[in-house]
Amino acid sequence: MRETLRRTERALEQLAAAALLSLASYLFIGVILLTLVTTLIVVGAGVMPETILMLRRMAGFKRRRVALWTGKEIPEAYVPLTGTLTERVRAGVTDPATYRDLRWLAAHFIYGWLLLYLTLPLFIVGMLVDGVWCGLLGRKAVVLPLVVRVADLEAAWSGALLKASPEAERNARLTERVEELTVTRAGAVAAHGAELRRIERDLHDGTQARLVSLSMRVGLAKRAYEKDPEAAKKLLDDAQTQAEEALAELRHVVRGIHPPILTDRGLVGAVRALAAGSGLDVAVREDGVEAGPRAPAAVEAAAYFVVAEALTNAAKHSGAGAASVELSRGVGVLSISVRDEGRGGADEAGGSGLLGVRRRVAALDGTVEVTSPVGGPTVIEVELPCAW
Repeated sequence: MRETLRRTERALEQLAAAALLSLASYLFIGVILLTLVTTLIVVGAGVMPETILMLRRMAGFKRRRVALWTGKEIPEAYVPLTGTLTERVRAGVTDPATYRDLRWLAAHFIYGWLLLYLTLPLFIVGMLVDGVWCGLLGRKAVVLPLVVRVADLEAAWSGALLKASPEAERNARLTERVEELTVTRAGAVAAHGAELRRIERDLHDGTQARLVSLSMRVGLAKRAYEKDPEAAKKLLDDAQTQAEEALAELRHVVRGIHPPILTDRGLVGAVRALAAGSGLDVAVREDGVEAGPRAPAAVEAAAYFVVAEALTNAAKHSGAGAASVELSRGVGVLSISVRDEGRGGADEAGGSGLLGVRRRVAALDGTVEVTSPVGGPTVIEVELPCAW
């Protein structure tokens, strides 16, 4: 009997919420009519998208209530209201989900109150009858469970009215995916632009300056060769030094584009080299990465730069003395986890390079998760789609 009462109380709460939402529906119907009238005379066209958003919020609230009662989620399938005012109005008016929500709103205004009015006397009768039936005769309650059935019925009706059609769900997922790819592409373009600017800066400030200096020394050596061979020899020695430094600069730039060590040693070997040169005590663990075919070059390069950035941040900012790197092969995915035992509190907006990591990974449709509470540890987990 006690469990029956608890479920009945929950059912009454569910139905009371439905009744309050019905009252809100009644008031909102007036808002919709006002929006339609003002839109027809053009004055209120700007109100239309906001009204549709309010409708979506009400429907979303009901979806959450139904999910709370039934344990089953009702996915949303809306066309985003973005762009200019005309585009937003057109998107809202042509979205089938708008009319689905309106249909639910009108129906819920009726059955929300109706079911609550039906339930209240049923509850009172149930408390009297089932109290006697259970208390004196030791039988199971027979009336109160009907209150729960009414709540089930209300949730089923709302769920059926708010459920999107398979086509609408596909279209919504497609639209969401297009928006996600648009953002990803913008991030990839930004990352690519930043990389080009870095390469240009390195070539201009480093390699080009050394090559100009080299050219000048060779020219001076040619002029001094016959008159002062010793000075010419010294100039040629300086020119050789400049050439070696220019080559070193070029190797540095090339490593920034695609580290040659990846080609020579593979991802695990390259990461071990990073760990050895990081200045930290780094434990590198791999799970299946070296077994089977290698990941595509772009994926290996992204993974390498993720580890390089994470270890650089750990050495510079975390105050940690130790870190760990884990590389693992999954079904169609390469996973990277970098953890340091430093002070934590990593801020992506603070110039730590994490934004660049996100952009680089997003360009490959991967995911990045950063956990860095104050006091540490900092954990960077990355997953990169990979056709092994």
